[in-house]
Amino acid sequence: MYSKTLLPVLSLLVISCNANVPVNDADTGSRKKQAAAESDNPYTTIAAIPLPDGYKRILCDSNSFAAWLTNVSLKKNKVVHLFNGDKKENQAAQFAVLDISVGDKNLQQCADAVMRLRAEYLFDTKQFSNISFIDNENKVYQFSSPYTKEHLHIYLQRVFGMCGSASLSKQLHKKNINDIVPGDVFIRGGFPGHAEIVMDMAVNDSSGKKIFLLAQSYMPAQDIHILVNPLDKNL
Repeated sequence: MYSKTLLPVLSLLVISCNANVPVNDADTGSRKKQAAAESDNPYTTIAAIPLPDGYKRILCDSNSFAAWLTNVSLKKNKVVHLFNGDKKENQAAQFAVLDISVGDKNLQQCADAVMRLRAEYLFDTKQFSNISFIDNENKVYQFSSPYTKEHLHIYLQRVFGMCGSASLSKQLHKKNINDIVPGDVFIRGGFPGHAEIVMDMAVNDSSGKKIFLLAQSYMPAQDIHILVNPLDKNL
């Protein structure tokens, strides 16, 4: 079974990548959230983030994408920076920030963050031939040798410039939300669209209720970050 609390998450995902949600400086609650967002992060990886009582992480193969995601390192603070080094205007949306470069160009946005994580996993597990993305005109961008991190990042810059949520939504396969696992993607393909990736997941022993962590980038290109839950401050 799955919790009905999944449904509001889906409705939140229809907000497009370029939606502007400014922080109201007159709102004391918003200022407190902003300050909390910029405080130190005590967790070194996704797997180190503690679970609520009664929950256990789902079991996954140690070589799987799901396992790789839970071992992604987190930055020591919670500040989200844009590609140009500036701080993102709204610092109240994130719980933690992934220790992955956003680059110095306005390219690594929402769907790009999903493609970046997938490509990094395939590179780390030496599945080089599987690093392939397709643009909206069905042109294939295949990673090729030399199989170095530098060349991977050059390749991804090209992918980010040519592919996006519209093309990625075609490349992914639909599945039932009951079967959700880490590595799955909530996506709305479009111009603009939006995409968020499931980084971690746990199940309640007694109720079977599922909870999960979502990560995103946004527009302008910015650090990939774990989202706070706007519907439940205890999660």
